[in-house]
Amino acid sequence: MSEFINNRQEKLKELILKLHDGANEEEVKKEFKEHFESVTTKEISEMERNLVQEGMAPEEIQRLCNVHASLFEGSIEEIHRTSKSEHTPGHPVYTFRLENVKIKKLVERTILPLCETSPLSRDELLGAVGQLMEIDAHYARKENALFPYMEKHGITAPPKVMWGVDDEIRSDIKVVLRNARSFDDDQLVEAVKKAVKGVMDMISKEENILFPMVLDTLTESEWATISSVSKEFETSWAMNQPSYLPQLVQHETVDETISDGVVKMTAGFLTPEEINGIFNTVPFDMTFVGADDKVKFFTQGKERIFSRPMSIINREVKNCHPPQSVHVVEKIVEDLRSGKKEHEDFWISMRGMFVHIRYYAVRNEKGEFLGTLEVTQDVQPIRELEGEKRLMSE
Repeated sequence: MSEFINNRQEKLKELILKLHDGANEEEVKKEFKEHFESVTTKEISEMERNLVQEGMAPEEIQRLCNVHASLFEGSIEEIHRTSKSEHTPGHPVYTFRLENVKIKKLVERTILPLCETSPLSRDELLGAVGQLMEIDAHYARKENALFPYMEKHGITAPPKVMWGVDDEIRSDIKVVLRNARSFDDDQLVEAVKKAVKGVMDMISKEENILFPMVLDTLTESEWATISSVSKEFETSWAMNQPSYLPQLVQHETVDETISDGVVKMTAGFLTPEEINGIFNTVPFDMTFVGADDKVKFFTQGKERIFSRPMSIINREVKNCHPPQSVHVVEKIVEDLRSGKKEHEDFWISMRGMFVHIRYYAVRNEKGEFLGTLEVTQDVQPIRELEGEKRLMSE
């Protein structure tokens, strides 16, 4: 049985490598049909992973992605598999598919017809392409909420390839929006058609490869977690979707097992050493005063703006300031405690620095006041920034 599986894998790789070497696409499709009635999304994932392990760059697989997606189109076993959960409003796949329907409608009923108008209605066309840019949130949800769970199941190559294609699509849409004024009508239409072709091809990849693959792999608890973090990437195409709350199998747990000595955070978990290291690395000073108005903590970065001796720990905050300014400190804390304000800002020039000081009210999930956080930063270097820096310096 394993020999049969390995032979299928080798044949799939052989066909993809033929495409890589420039073979005629129709001839490769014909050969594919001679050897395969169907393939599974798991086989496609395994084939891509093996190619990466054997040295093919994800970017090269990405280049071939449109071609080999058309090679498999209509032959994937999971295309016809149905799942009750995926048709439930709020299930992440339900939301993705709902958005794909709306995206296709925007492309087919608005953008492409506008490309054929004469004279070209540039403003309408650019307005429709601007709406399409919202696809960024659709892709970001896929990349940041779905892909991590694929990777946990060992599915690593397809996310890398697909993310690269997503970025190409984003770039193509931005080219249209940024360069529209310098394009003549023919150039604009050509750029728009290139962008929407990428969008439509990606919908095909999601519907025919990605969604069947993840529906066959992820657990109900993982879908519930993905649903809970998806709100951050909501689009107008699928607003206010309900949370997906399945009846979990008894042995399933939403959270990973956390070892002893690790502090569970709202988003993730850290060791005490990591927490201390992070606080002492951030490029600003922080001091926390508890709800009892006593100093409980301060960071110890390499370059502090104001000195903080260890002796202030557990000291009344009013005793940490000169008498003439105590009333100001007390007023700030009271406004934060009462909810009158959530932060208070000050900025001063000193020793060549432009120092920004902000006091925050710190509250728990119930809104209860936990204390006051002072954050101090020299923002002079930030104020002096100009232009853009998108790449690392040598």
